[in-house]
Amino acid sequence: MRQLKKELLIFLGLFAVLSLGMHYKAWLEHPLQHLESLQGSPLGSFHPFVIVFGVYILFVAVRLGVKTVSKIVSRKR
Repeated sequence: MRQLKKELLIFLGLFAVLSLGMHYKAWLEHPLQHLESLQGSPLGSFHPFVIVFGVYILFVAVRLGVKTVSKIVSRKR
C-alpha cells in the first residue's frame, strides 16, 4: 500500500508540474475558464491524463533501467 501511495504521489506531482509548465499563463490568469475549455479541446478531454501517463511510463522505465544497471554493477564488485 505504501508503494501505491508513493507512485500515486509521483503521478500527481508529474501532473501538476506538466500542467503548470505547459499552461502556466492560463492557470495564473483564468484557471476556471481553462478547466471549462478542456471539454472542447482538439486533443480531447482526457489528453492531460494521457500525456502524464506517457511521461510517467517513461519515468518508470528510466527508474527500472537505473535500478537494473546498479544491480549489475554491484554484482561485478
